Amino acid sequence: MPEFFDAPRISVLARPTFAEPAHLPVNWMGESTDGERLAEFAGRLCYMSQKNPAKRDTREYLENIKKQGHGSVLEHATYSLLLEGVSRSLTHELVRHRAGFAYSQLSQRYVDESDAAFVIPPAIIGDATLLAAWKAQVESAQATYVALVDQLMTKYGWVEDKVHRRKMSREAARGVLPNSTETKIVVTGNARAWRTMLELRSSEAAEFEIRRMAVAVLRVLQHEAPGFFADFEIFTAGDRAEAARISYHKV
Repeated sequence: MPEFFDAPRISVLARPTFAEPAHLPVNWMGESTDGERLAEFAGRLCYMSQKNPAKRDTREYLENIKKQGHGSVLEHATYSLLLEGVSRSLTHELVRHRAGFAYSQLSQRYVDESDAAFVIPPAIIGDATLLAAWKAQVESAQATYVALVDQLMTKYGWVEDKVHRRKMSREAARGVLPNSTETKIVVTGNARAWRTMLELRSSEAAEFEIRRMAVAVLRVLQHEAPGFFADFEIFTAGDRAEAARISYHKV
């Protein structure tokens, strides 16, 4: 039996490390993370205001940056996340966000999907009849994939390189796998790019699965760097699913 996901799994792989130059010390105030300090340092450098004349703590400073729309300093802080329990349908939408992002995704050509997991569409969760029908379809597709790989390995028996033969077989057979097939993807983005993507994909208008992922990512990034993401508010939308709204539009 394949594994079924009803929620994404988010892991933080990398976060900023800030090394303050000794000859340009900032009069830091309040609690902050390295990523937040990096952005503040970059912003203060523009005006050589390291002495902090307004006596703002880091998160107040970043709040003002967002309010003023000076989002370029947020681009210095990057966060790398591992997303699992998401479908290939979702990642086809996610990778449309290009500016400020880098992606590395599991390859169906190289990786055997005989034991692939599947992501349950949010609209089906909780409906036993729909779930049973959906599971029957994805399990049948996986069985067909396994059979095709075996048959194609025989067909391509004349290919001496067994690794290449497997790639040829899997790349042909993967066509029967559904969009719900689970994938894994590493996503690296700067804070400004994350904000833009999350604003769009956590909204009520977003498709259900990518909205669910965006809300999950938002919770992780709000914990990582509240100064960058605290102006997002998570709420239950009219369709009874979680969504988020932002205070400072497209900083």
